Amino acid sequence: MDPEKLDVDIINDGLKTVIVGNNIIVFNNTSSTNDIAWQYSTNPKNNGLAIFAEHQDAGRGRRGNKWISRPGQSILLSVLLVGHKCHPQLLTLGSAVAIAETIKNCCGLEARIKWPNDIIISEKKAAGILLESRVNNGQTNFVIGIGINCGHDKTFFEDSDFQMPGTSIYIESRKEINRNILARTLLTKLDEWIGIGQSNGDKIIEKWRQLSSQLGHRITLEYNHQRFTGNCIGVDPAEGLILQLENGGVRIFEAAHTSILRHL
Repeated sequence: MDPEKLDVDIINDGLKTVIVGNNIIVFNNTSSTNDIAWQYSTNPKNNGLAIFAEHQDAGRGRRGNKWISRPGQSILLSVLLVGHKCHPQLLTLGSAVAIAETIKNCCGLEARIKWPNDIIISEKKAAGILLESRVNNGQTNFVIGIGINCGHDKTFFEDSDFQMPGTSIYIESRKEINRNILARTLLTKLDEWIGIGQSNGDKIIEKWRQLSSQLGHRITLEYNHQRFTGNCIGVDPAEGLILQLENGGVRIFEAAHTSILRHL
């Protein structure tokens, strides 16, 4: 399943982006693509740098979780943004939209967004996002870390202890996916939606609403070790997920301290 390795020349072929992918590096193996990206963050010329890896020894996810994958079976990508002028929440929402559209365009699969940073297919996790930020010389730099399950078979998920059920593009489509084409499309979509986020955040939110797996659904979440249940009625780019609680009140839950337990 997907014997072809990621290739910078193939990914670059026909790539037309403004920021994302102005330079591309592919590692066969590294600890974490996010960690590598931060090493380049002191030079403004590295804005838009895209770092791929065939395998990570210490890939990480949200809230200290690990990102586990088999070599050559995923898209493992980090994009560096130097001095970027966009709200972090919009970057996460825009990246999620970009991933969902990439999967749809390349694979014909209906991907949905599970706030704040998961992409699901058939109610199972197929991709995730980890956004990190650091301030350097008065400007904020970001690294967007993305993992997409591409060629994994069912045994991978059966043999692993994941917090939520997982799936891959191969499982859902029963077809091998060309990861180089997927990578090129992803860079294109990220560039598009990151650009939109700088000028029209409402457009990102509207697209997120269309792709959301939770909007209009009853949700139970954990916030600061307390559980809340209510109907998801929206998302605020600066604050977080908006719930109409069972007791009638409306409350916003910020992503950093919130985990979705279930939605109906």
